Amino acid sequence: MYSVGYCVSVTALIVAVLILTQLRRLRCTRNLIHCNLFVSFILRGVSVLTRDALLFKEKSMLQAETDFINLSREKTMVGCRVAHIISLYFLAANYYWLLVEGLYLHNLLIVVSFSEEGVLSRYLLLGWGVPILFVVPWVVVRQLYENTQCWERNDNSAHFWIIRSPIVLAILINFLIFLRILRILVLKLRANQMRRSDRKYRLAKSTLTLIPLLGIHEAAFNLIPEESAKGGFRYSKLAAELLLSSFQGLLVAILYCFCNKEVQSELRRKRQNSLNGSRPSCAPRAMHPSPRRPHGAEDLMSDSSVARTSQY
Repeated sequence: MYSVGYCVSVTALIVAVLILTQLRRLRCTRNLIHCNLFVSFILRGVSVLTRDALLFKEKSMLQAETDFINLSREKTMVGCRVAHIISLYFLAANYYWLLVEGLYLHNLLIVVSFSEEGVLSRYLLLGWGVPILFVVPWVVVRQLYENTQCWERNDNSAHFWIIRSPIVLAILINFLIFLRILRILVLKLRANQMRRSDRKYRLAKSTLTLIPLLGIHEAAFNLIPEESAKGGFRYSKLAAELLLSSFQGLLVAILYCFCNKEVQSELRRKRQNSLNGSRPSCAPRAMHPSPRRPHGAEDLMSDSSVARTSQY
């Protein structure tokens, strides 16, 4: 089932990336961060599917004993390990791009003098560069001390914590950011003096929108390490984690591209221009996404639209 989830998510994310990169009015720091997050989801999904295919091929060769099969198995083993390393890197990069989204949203809402000048290069370094710093040491340790099969098993859990610790740290930071943003939303909703039922609805809507963007559900899964879960509970936890992770990319693409009013408006404008057979007219200056005040920060902090987190 999770293979279907990754395939659907990858397809939706590719479409979302094409939309955000091809429509010139949508090019801003916020959407470039979204694009990098989408790409990390795409690469994570493709690498997982590739690794699983090689794992299946490697296990099927365990049944045979001929020299030819053994030689093929050695080559497959090398490819399987390389695919596993790549999948772990993209997994880590995906978590760190979720962290980038959290940090960017936090800075927009809370840091008064936040400037976007030069911030994208630092985010690129954090999202794509930092995971290398702990994936490479893990590869060295596995090669020296636990060079068995396709490296998919972690018989010595201490080795895998080289990768798991930085990922758990990123999840924890995002969870703290989520709580702080939630507190801001509660305070703004109370200041609106709306009916209690309406306030609860808006808070729930904003919370649910932030969960896939920041990967908050991962905090619940990481509270219980895989090695401490036993029996049926372990398999249930693993199944739920795989299912949610595989469809997370689809949910993020829907919320932050396909259901985004700015994107929908630009697509309608493009379609209208195409139907009219006329050239796209230059947009008024106020319509361009401002690099200093990205669309979404004002929506979240304004009294009239505090619940429009999805427009971030």
